[in-house]
Amino acid sequence: MHAVTRAQPVPFLDLTAQYKRLETEWLAAIRETGARGSFILGPHTQAFEKEFAEYVGVKHAIAVANGTDSLYLSLRALGIGKGDEVITTPFTFFASAETIDMVGATPVFVDILPDSFCLDPASVRAKITPKTKAIVPVHIFGYPSGMDEIMEIAKKHKLAVIEDCAQSFGALHNGKVVGSIGDTGSFSFYPTKVLGCYGDGGMVTTNSDAVNEHIRRLRNHGAAKPFLHTEIGMNSRLDEVQAAALRIKLRHIKDDIAGRQKVAAEYTKRLTNSSVKTPPLPKNGTHVFNLYTIRVHRRDAVRQALTDAQIGTSQCYPQGLHLQEVYKHLHYKPGSLPVCEHACTETLSLPMYPGMPLGHIERVCEVLLAAISPRRAQ
Repeated sequence: MHAVTRAQPVPFLDLTAQYKRLETEWLAAIRETGARGSFILGPHTQAFEKEFAEYVGVKHAIAVANGTDSLYLSLRALGIGKGDEVITTPFTFFASAETIDMVGATPVFVDILPDSFCLDPASVRAKITPKTKAIVPVHIFGYPSGMDEIMEIAKKHKLAVIEDCAQSFGALHNGKVVGSIGDTGSFSFYPTKVLGCYGDGGMVTTNSDAVNEHIRRLRNHGAAKPFLHTEIGMNSRLDEVQAAALRIKLRHIKDDIAGRQKVAAEYTKRLTNSSVKTPPLPKNGTHVFNLYTIRVHRRDAVRQALTDAQIGTSQCYPQGLHLQEVYKHLHYKPGSLPVCEHACTETLSLPMYPGMPLGHIERVCEVLLAAISPRRAQ
């Protein structure tokens, strides 16, 4: 990390810097793919599926078009459908709940833990009914959910578990990589993710041969063989160019995750003795910091101060999914899930990417600490 001038804007993330580091390998992969003339479900995709499965520690990995499809296809393959209920968090990206509706089931939102922002197991237990068929825990911001308790609940009530790993590739829980614990793991390769491509992409992981075979049919129009269809599927295939990019990035992922953790440690060191609540580290796992998300009083004013100083931020999430217009028919009210609702008023994500200059980190912290000081608040 190198110091930079204080007046320089601080981007929320810097995808171009990573691209420049990988440009030679990436362009060579494009030329090789083009020369071969195989662009869909070709050798790069097949090799990436194998390499990904080995990294996560599962039997199967099925490449799909995006992270949303990875959730939808998991639900389909696990037999979740009309009349079923699926428990998940309201403090997440919309796809985690949207896909439950897409298969005809009903999302049941439960509260979160105030420190990790992951599903609160006690809240999960309280919402189980005879209609409950699955749980979708989200490893949010790169922090692994408490999968031991979730799997215990699922086993007791015979529920499927779909891990939403979109923000947490590489995170560990009790020595296991997320996506290897539940019935399936769903990953997104959106460019801003820990492992991201140069477009859209996704992956499903599983140890079930039946689920693997089913998702492979579903992602390719429900075809058991070319032009022979056994069910209604969809077109959800990762293209070769993205698979090639992801294979390159997977080779560098250890250093990228270490880079994120180094940036997080620098932030935490500078913010620990302030009123800013920094992200905790899991006691029995690792945080990969897809986002470095703090809790702070007067969040909107603090964010405006950072914006005025040309420092990029993100506010994930401004409103819990349970209170959004699209779920009005589920009859949640303000106060229904108080921990989530309070988090929505205080959370703020700071700039985070591997190789972020130390000078940028120092400038973010300087502006942030000035914004929360009593003198600034008066």
